[in-house]
Amino acid sequence: MKKLFILAIFGLIISCKAQTYPLRTFTEIPENAYLKDTNNELNSYTGTWKATWNNKTIYITLKKMTNTYDTVFKYYRDFLIGKFKVVDNNGKVLFDNTNIEDGKAKIEGIGFRKKDGKYSLIYIDRDLCGITGNVTINFTDSTKTKLQWIYSKDND
Repeated sequence: MKKLFILAIFGLIISCKAQTYPLRTFTEIPENAYLKDTNNELNSYTGTWKATWNNKTIYITLKKMTNTYDTVFKYYRDFLIGKFKVVDNNGKVLFDNTNIEDGKAKIEGIGFRKKDGKYSLIYIDRDLCGITGNVTINFTDSTKTKLQWIYSKDND
């Protein structure tokens, strides 16, 4: 009986490990598996990033979400969410969604791209006429202090 119990625990541990996949997995992920940030790659992106564009200052805060169930793909995953604030030259806040709850973030990570290793996110803003778009981010320096952000608005 004792050997059977140990064998069952060992089998459970192996089956749990078999269900975890690294973020850069580019094959089909089975239901209820976990696409995990095993190499802690997302941590480098987290925090508040500041940019200037069109005489405006933009603050983008990226946060890592872990072990979150994706109802579309039916598996658990780690990903980034983004919230942002836009301020004009006079310090007037033009837009700020940094206080919304994490589950309603308008920017959500999809994953690392196979072709170039950049991280992809989607932008969906139902409050602004359903504006949508795609975002890719990557570091432009080896110290990971400069982030390149490319936004492509969807045509529809």
